[in-house]
Amino acid sequence: MSTLETFRLETRAWLEENCPQSMRTPMPEDERVWGGRNATFKNPDSQVWLERMVDRGWTVPTWPTEYGGGGLSKDQATILGEEMSRLGCRTPLFSFGISMLGPVMLKYGNPTQQAEHLPKIARGEIRWCQGYSEPGAGSDLASLQTRAEDRGDHYLINGQKVWTSYANHADWIFCLVRTDTSVKHDGISFVLFDMTSPGVETRPITLISGASVFCETFFTDVEVPKGNLVGELNSGWTIAKELLQHERGMIAQIGRAIGGNVPGVEAIAKKYLGTADGRIGDAGLRDDIARHVMNDRAFALTIRRAGQESESGTANGGASSMFKYFGTEQNKAKFELILKAAGAAALAWEGDDYEPEEITLCRTWLRSKGNSIEGGTSEVQLNVIAKRVLGLPD
Repeated sequence: MSTLETFRLETRAWLEENCPQSMRTPMPEDERVWGGRNATFKNPDSQVWLERMVDRGWTVPTWPTEYGGGGLSKDQATILGEEMSRLGCRTPLFSFGISMLGPVMLKYGNPTQQAEHLPKIARGEIRWCQGYSEPGAGSDLASLQTRAEDRGDHYLINGQKVWTSYANHADWIFCLVRTDTSVKHDGISFVLFDMTSPGVETRPITLISGASVFCETFFTDVEVPKGNLVGELNSGWTIAKELLQHERGMIAQIGRAIGGNVPGVEAIAKKYLGTADGRIGDAGLRDDIARHVMNDRAFALTIRRAGQESESGTANGGASSMFKYFGTEQNKAKFELILKAAGAAALAWEGDDYEPEEITLCRTWLRSKGNSIEGGTSEVQLNVIAKRVLGLPD
């Protein structure tokens, strides 16, 4: 038996023994674990599951063990993911620290910063948000104007960010600031600071789904120690671009996260349209759903292949944009199929006449519309693909 086969069997046995039964069910939105200083656990098993995965280092399985990771190889991490999926295990911790900040901190952070922040991310002790977009710097992010003035032993930050996901719940922020006004891309720096710092204010933005995922964030004379600068001064754009690749890769699979609190398309279609010989009653919709499921499977396999190519150094430079574009469009298409299947029931907003699941369907469908905006709009991704993949002129 190969080493990887042994690892699979050991991982399967450990998950069977340690993953609580309630953590093997679809995850409602209000049971999602984000960690942080004010972490709450609606389901007590969520805390048990998180603690067990933290002890194993499997919240960040490929990170070095010195930073709270599992020290697994890419192949071992793939097996862990497959075995968790087979058992239906919930993600123990949702974290922008894991999906976005951590990878660039491993590359660009100094030893002091890595030792300070990475273990806390792995344990879910600090909840992070991202300070990128501004009212006048969205698609053209490099035109950002939030200033960081050198005041000797610290920077003084003034400016505004927008679409800051979960800023009102975050403990710390990783933020792009302008440290040189004479140039565009080469005048940006990447800093970290505590959201409880004097001068930080957040204002949630209510979406059409009724939720307030995004915020406006204001900085007024916020003092940030110079030790919180990541990388070199004015080298933030390089870090920002790499972080965006990780973010877009995360958003590309957003359907599994945002859609995780609703049943699958097939189950909904069978519920509302009935079955004929065990199959969805509407033949036309059945074909559409089959095509969608095949696309999902092909997409998952393509992401896996891209991961292997990345490890071997043969990855396509525009892969993250391609994945982000296709993944978000695929997720939106899923909810359009759900609406076709459930009909008026999927438009339920509130009231005792509707099942809680139907109200969730409607709000999650509306939330999916934001997928093509966050992390860089679909139009921006298509521009990146045109330039980097197809080689088309500007």
